[in-house]
Amino acid sequence: MPSLLPKLPPRGAKGDEFPGPPSNGYTFLPWLLMGTGAAVAVAKGEVAQPVLGGLGILAFAVLYALVAFRAFDKQQRAERSTLVMLGALAAVTYALGLGYGGVWLLFFPLLSLTCGAVLRDRRLGYVIITLAGSVGIISGVKTGDPWDNMTIAYGTFLSGMVIAALLSLSETVRELRDTRQELARTAVEKERLRFSRDLHDLLGHTLSVIVVKSEAARRIAPRDLDAALGQVADIESVGRQALTEIREAVTGYREGSLATELDRARSALGAAEVEPVVRQSGPPLPAQAEALLGWVVREAVTNVVRHSAATRCEIVVDGSAERVTLTVTDNGRGAPTEPAPTPRIGGTGLKGLTERLGAAGGSLTTGPAPRTGFRVSAELPVDPADSALDAELTCAPERS
Repeated sequence: MPSLLPKLPPRGAKGDEFPGPPSNGYTFLPWLLMGTGAAVAVAKGEVAQPVLGGLGILAFAVLYALVAFRAFDKQQRAERSTLVMLGALAAVTYALGLGYGGVWLLFFPLLSLTCGAVLRDRRLGYVIITLAGSVGIISGVKTGDPWDNMTIAYGTFLSGMVIAALLSLSETVRELRDTRQELARTAVEKERLRFSRDLHDLLGHTLSVIVVKSEAARRIAPRDLDAALGQVADIESVGRQALTEIREAVTGYREGSLATELDRARSALGAAEVEPVVRQSGPPLPAQAEALLGWVVREAVTNVVRHSAATRCEIVVDGSAERVTLTVTDNGRGAPTEPAPTPRIGGTGLKGLTERLGAAGGSLTTGPAPRTGFRVSAELPVDPADSALDAELTCAPERS
């Protein structure tokens, strides 16, 4: 018999995996003590056919334990073999109850327990009512005591319904715990993805500016040392700013400024000998919209500097009270041919920006420019409430 039962998990090893009572089939085993009276009667020879009665008790105990343990495994609980065992347990219970009566009727509440553990659907109510009604009738035939009839019927009904409610509640708590853990894992993955995107976009743009300015300094150093030193000073400034931005990105509090990104775009394009044309119109934008559009400017200009071989780049910001549109157009050789990102990084570059803008209700479109070159266009809704809140936060309090 012990070899048929699963091993009890060690203390502290899996106790937290099953919140709420009962946690496994071992909690059902002590209820077998309700059959002690019948076992004592068999041992004393106070019943007819004691050998048959003893075999009936043994069969009941084995079937009861097997069904109880299978009830805590969702897959085994739904198997046909479990229902067959439950039916065999019911047959043994009715045989013992009809054959002996008295204390033998206490096996009915145990049968009701196993039914409540296995049947957790609409069938349970009909089964429990049938068990309670039949044990009441059998008790009435055997004893004739109305109080005993009502007590055993009520105990049978209550044991099945209560255990079914407890197990359903425990399973619900377990599922809620798993859902909470899954949500926590999802939040961590999103934060990792955010950080990888920020780091990719930040370092890609910064390193591209440093490379372009270094090349410019190398080209003009032989003929204009002062201009070359100016480019070197810009490289130092970009490097220091990159260090600050990386620290802010790591802590998760970095917010881009569209005006700052436009200034950096002018500097990077000028160093790459690309004519920058920047036009901006419309009301002030909320911080979130500026941060998203700043990332678009950074990524689009980085692609222009790296891949386009363009001589002119036009950046247009057209805003209104409801929406803002950002367009970056160059006259280069077309779509960038940058290598695909590694799987660990996830959505980076233009793909990552598309996902970000989509999450904010906006959109990003890329493709060939009308005449020649490549165009990146971002559209983003503007929430007036966000603009008002930013205005309140930036206004200094009046002093009397």
